[in-house]
Amino acid sequence: MKVQELIEKTGWSCATKKAALDRTVSGAFCGDLLSWVMGNGEPEQAWITVQVHMNVIGVASLREFSCIIIADHAVLAEDIIARADEEDIPVIESGLPVYETAKKLVELGI
Repeated sequence: MKVQELIEKTGWSCATKKAALDRTVSGAFCGDLLSWVMGNGEPEQAWITVQVHMNVIGVASLREFSCIIIADHAVLAEDIIARADEEDIPVIESGLPVYETAKKLVELGI
């Protein structure tokens, strides 16, 4: 599934404006401890987190995640969203808790 299709099927909003939405989402990773995410995340995963600081963009880029899904109504500052656009990492906003966000991805076959 592509990031664009994920957005369309969930109704979640995309916070980034320039990041490519044609990336493939082949799995998901849930985690907030950045060192754990760096050591265990895999390329092409959608990363579900509530972390809202600049290091999230660096970790997503390093692990080559297809997108970041910010769960539970957490909000990224505009400068972080701009950095995600610069790094070409789509950021999706889900109002659902992490567990419910992950369940939705499972329902979609991710």
